[in-house]
Amino acid sequence: MTGEERQRRWRLVLGAGEEGQQGGQGQGQPQPGGASPAQSPALSRPDQALDDALDALYGGAGGDLSKSMPDVARWLGDVRDYFPEPVVQIMQRDARQRLTTRQLVEHPELLAEVEPDAALAAQLLALRKVMPERTLDTARQVVARVVAELTRRLEYPLRQAATGSLNRAARHHRPRKLHEINWTRTIQANLRHYQPAQGTIVPERLIGYGRRRPALRDVILLVDTSGSMATSVVYAGVAAAVLASLPSLAARLVLFDTAVVDVSDQLGDPVAMLFGLRLGGGTNIDRALTYARGAISRPRDTVVVLITDLFEGGSKEGVVRQVGELLAGGVAVIVLLALSDGGAPRYDVALAQQLADLGAPAFACTPEQFAEVMGRALNGRN
Repeated sequence: MTGEERQRRWRLVLGAGEEGQQGGQGQGQPQPGGASPAQSPALSRPDQALDDALDALYGGAGGDLSKSMPDVARWLGDVRDYFPEPVVQIMQRDARQRLTTRQLVEHPELLAEVEPDAALAAQLLALRKVMPERTLDTARQVVARVVAELTRRLEYPLRQAATGSLNRAARHHRPRKLHEINWTRTIQANLRHYQPAQGTIVPERLIGYGRRRPALRDVILLVDTSGSMATSVVYAGVAAAVLASLPSLAARLVLFDTAVVDVSDQLGDPVAMLFGLRLGGGTNIDRALTYARGAISRPRDTVVVLITDLFEGGSKEGVVRQVGELLAGGVAVIVLLALSDGGAPRYDVALAQQLADLGAPAFACTPEQFAEVMGRALNGRN
């Protein structure tokens, strides 16, 4: 590598601003690779364009993408022209980190490149009303990618938890066909009838699987849509859609702030359902529980999952009373303080303790843990 090429590369690495700072240290002070500020070559037109692309992101005090890059589409094109794909991915990641979510939605080109997650989807849903028209389609695509990924994560464990708990929950002792016999339970129940001479068990009674009913359990997800619960809303919406697709369950999704909205009829299209949400506002858990109680027809076959941080804006006494009445009537009640991959949530500790004392466990869980929680609840276990 020639000395001139080495100087060119250091000039592009350091940028114009850094070069000036280095030059203030002394006219003849050598730079890495033998370059000195006095010898720094003028940039060619292609190099100047490359330098501008780098400076827009990394120049100044850490770069300010929102101010220095009004034309994000052109910048994306430039970096793709000038750098190999692995470097482009790194630069796009760095660009996203320098933009707030509100700034990001003003640049659909970058939004389309983002690696989506539930938190980003929640932020996009919260900003939906203030998005420019050119960004709405891109935001919807991002939310759709999040829903598809969460469905992939949740569908199998939830399906396994539900079918394992319910499809074979009812047993009978007169199976008429071989495929109706639960061989594991039949063998366990007849071990004392083992015949050594024949080397086999001669069962006195057969245990079979029960017939499936249209729905063995009713599940009602009551989800707080206040701002602090936004990510949990995204997870809960996808989980409700998965549960509603299972023939052994009748699942409902009820959203609330100070009002209550039943969106159970929209679970066939969770993307449209989520994109139509209004996130933020107050919290009235007491009113949501009143609605849920009116929707219960089979108390002993119903699980109510209340997803909220319990910062009640209505009547805390009413919340405690209604949960107590639900439990007394045979309804299984679970309180999830958060349904997300995040850390420990903020919540009303005193109210959570009161509900736990009644017999309604209150805790936060990840989406993967939610499948286990539902399996235990559907099977009547603590």
